[in-house]
Amino acid sequence: MAIRTVTDAIRYVGVDDNTLALFENRYPVQPMGVSYNSYVILDEKIAVMDSVDARAAEEWLSNVAQVLEGRSPDYLVVTHMEPDHSGSLMRIAQEYPEMKIVGNAKTFTLIKQFFGTGALSEDRMLEVGEGSILSLGSHRLQFLLAPMVHWPEVMTAYEETEKILFSADAFGRFGSLERTARAPWVPQARRYYYNIIGKYGAQVQALLKKTAALEIQTICPLHGPVLTEGLEECLRLYDLWSQWKPEEPESILIAHASIHGNTAHAAKTLKGKLEKKGVQVNICDLTVTDLSYAIASAFYCGKLVLASSTYDGGLFPPMKEFLEHLQTKGFRNRRVGLIENGSWAPAAARLMRTKLEEMKDIHLYETVVSLRSALNQASEVQMDALVAELCAE
Repeated sequence: MAIRTVTDAIRYVGVDDNTLALFENRYPVQPMGVSYNSYVILDEKIAVMDSVDARAAEEWLSNVAQVLEGRSPDYLVVTHMEPDHSGSLMRIAQEYPEMKIVGNAKTFTLIKQFFGTGALSEDRMLEVGEGSILSLGSHRLQFLLAPMVHWPEVMTAYEETEKILFSADAFGRFGSLERTARAPWVPQARRYYYNIIGKYGAQVQALLKKTAALEIQTICPLHGPVLTEGLEECLRLYDLWSQWKPEEPESILIAHASIHGNTAHAAKTLKGKLEKKGVQVNICDLTVTDLSYAIASAFYCGKLVLASSTYDGGLFPPMKEFLEHLQTKGFRNRRVGLIENGSWAPAAARLMRTKLEEMKDIHLYETVVSLRSALNQASEVQMDALVAELCAE
């Protein structure tokens, strides 16, 4: 990845990873890739803002050295210790033995845990806390702690002179900078937020309240592009997402998990009926759609219809996994309809209802569509009743 100029004094020295198949060994990031972002602030004193994943260490260290032009950095600021950002920490610490490591108390706990209690001498650790200031000369970094966005040691750094927020994983996005330079920020930022950070909406709200008092002209996240335009919209969406509110309250997602195709057919029939009423409908086949995309779609819409086959007296596993993941991400504030299928012992509706009742502020529509394999006259009547409920609000 080429070095980029953020401002006259700040350089992007991060690295694209176009070979990684699964982010966090779970979320597909091909063919878009992912970026590991790092920045250098050049002033009387020099600060490197975060390191990168170990798999990108060589390219990153080369980028840093090129920007330094023979100088040595005074500080490595560690805003987040997850291995995709701390994997090269000890490499740069060994490369520049006079450089101090800047972090909060929990940062240093994790450094000792990850690399050993003797990995860094005490005199190299510069501890900062809420509101601490690190002066580099004409640039000043103000630290804002952001615990559980999405790890306990996370903090952000606000550069007061150029009004830049170094936001750790907040405002990040899947996609390498090379491959997604012209891609819109929102779709992959949404998927990133709900799958990586989504559980911690209350903590994101706390961070947003702190940053509301700041004049922010640029956001430098640890994944994805540097944000300089449309910041109001980015902040608005983060506020919306972190309150678990839908972007499109009247839109409906139909998520189906079908064994032999009959439940899928019912879901598509429902979609057609709703669209004839002028409703915006998205449909998701949970047996083929990656879970991370399904989760993002569920949070995007204000209404959800779940259509699932019964499987050995239980929920068909793709639907079970979908609901469990929704629950872990704090799914709430939604209206939900149910379609079940079971030729001889339908149980899916009861099991989906039980799981949904464990979530917050979920309103279940009264009508349940119950199939006995394929749609029949009785289930068509139930479906029309469900359509009427979905369109009534």
